[in-house]
Amino acid sequence: MTKLNNTQDLITYVARLGDDAIVFGHRISEWVSHAPFLEEDIALGNVALDFIGHAQMYYSYAAKLSNEENTNATPMTEDDFAYLRNEREFQNHLINELPNGNFADSVVRQVLIDLYNKLYVDALKKSKDKTLAAIAEKSSKEILYHCRRSQEWMLRLGDGTDESHQKMQTALDNIWGYTHEIFELDDTEQCLVDAGIAVDSTVLKTQWLQNVTAIVEQATLSIPTDKWAVRGGREGYHTENLGHLLTEMQFVHRSFPGAKW
Repeated sequence: MTKLNNTQDLITYVARLGDDAIVFGHRISEWVSHAPFLEEDIALGNVALDFIGHAQMYYSYAAKLSNEENTNATPMTEDDFAYLRNEREFQNHLINELPNGNFADSVVRQVLIDLYNKLYVDALKKSKDKTLAAIAEKSSKEILYHCRRSQEWMLRLGDGTDESHQKMQTALDNIWGYTHEIFELDDTEQCLVDAGIAVDSTVLKTQWLQNVTAIVEQATLSIPTDKWAVRGGREGYHTENLGHLLTEMQFVHRSFPGAKW
């Protein structure tokens, strides 16, 4: 791994990837017992567990780096990142924290994120950081499965009934403005890109847009033309939804400090 002048940049980057995964995983888990039918209920539960597993790998690595950087401090674990930070300390992309809405809203968001994650993880496999490359390699097969199933739902609902088509188009229009920030870098990530460690997400946008456009058009839907955009997740500025999500997700751990399970 390339030696950085500031290990904190790497810790921040790894924790961000964990934040994206755990927030989105928790959102998907909210469909359990509420999905359209039993098989999809089980499938969504498995997808949620995949994302939470990815978060655990990233948070474990972030904790390891933090402990090496601060040898005199109380050792950190992945639970500290997941359960003991407030919403201003989370730096996930905003699209991951949006409420599930109806099933069309969730399918559209899933497709947009899955296609992004596939490109991102494929690039992360080439990282000079061997741990990040290994995490990417381990999670890539699951992400490929996520892409297949979410695109199948996009086709099924987009080219389905008049009602399902309209709900899918409305969802696409409402969510599209949250996709712009996932292709932007701040100074922290740019430093790691220059070191060959982080993924330069700016170069992924063209291929992502081609992939998204292909599945959207096949589903008889249209790419939104509105230019509105919402940003702030990487700076810790969030929608009002994240605080409610964290309250639920962190409740047990905060209620029983130090508990192990």
